Amino acid sequence: MATDALPVTVFTDIICPFCYVGHRRLARVRSQVPLDVTWRFLEIHPETPPDGMPVEMLGYPPDLWSRMVMHLGNLAAEEGIALAERRITTNSHKALLVAEASKALGEARFEEVVERLFFAFFTEGRNIGQTDVLAEVTREAGLPDEVLERALIEPAFEEQLKDNLREAARHGIRGVPAFVFGDDPARLVSGAVPLPQLLMAAREAAGAL
Repeated sequence: MATDALPVTVFTDIICPFCYVGHRRLARVRSQVPLDVTWRFLEIHPETPPDGMPVEMLGYPPDLWSRMVMHLGNLAAEEGIALAERRITTNSHKALLVAEASKALGEARFEEVVERLFFAFFTEGRNIGQTDVLAEVTREAGLPDEVLERALIEPAFEEQLKDNLREAARHGIRGVPAFVFGDDPARLVSGAVPLPQLLMAAREAAGAL
């Protein structure tokens, strides 16, 4: 990574559709502004069982849910993301542990794993909260079986998720995706904002270095 790259911390969750959009948009920003990205994964629905539950149990009124789905579909289409009909939500905890463990494989492999997890859940409609499904997805991403095994048993990855929560609290972050550009001063951008807004925040922060 170039020494003049702008540091950016991204708070995200694999089961958040707006995070998938944000992930793609940040990649487009990186093509124009050198970034040194730190990924911090936050579990947004820890109460959800790994077997999943119907999306109706999230508590959104049907008319609001329909509008959200339509809006999300438009955002996803802008980023070339095909969304399957969403029938369930699931627990992302194990998938986030895998993402943390994948960081040791290098940035390129890590990015492939995260993209594959997003794709499996949102485009293929697979329940990545279930260990057997997660094992299939990680193999398809080319990960050795021991990466999943280490992710699920080594305390360091659980500690990293706890540290991510502490960092989110320090920045006052209450939702994902969230992007913190730079350090002093830090510029916080919350939500799957339009690409020009995300790019402007990155350029302004880079100009302040």
